[in-house]
Amino acid sequence: MVTTLTSREFNQDTSGAKKAASEGPVFITDRGRPAHVLLTIEDYLRLSGGHMSLAEALAQENAEFDFDPPRIAGDISRPADLD
Repeated sequence: MVTTLTSREFNQDTSGAKKAASEGPVFITDRGRPAHVLLTIEDYLRLSGGHMSLAEALAQENAEFDFDPPRIAGDISRPADLD
């Protein structure tokens, strides 16, 4: 389902626009002409090929990440080879 809102309607009911975006794209118009599109992050990732930069991922409002890198066994340092 596609929803169209004027800029004024969007400003007055941002929460409603976000709810509508869960059902499909929300077109936001300026002076009667489409100017912006509001999408869920899932729809955006699907359309963009699923690629998100680290900066975009961290900029999400509710970003939560599990980061558990593997431990490296043994000594990882070695003397410099100056020859």
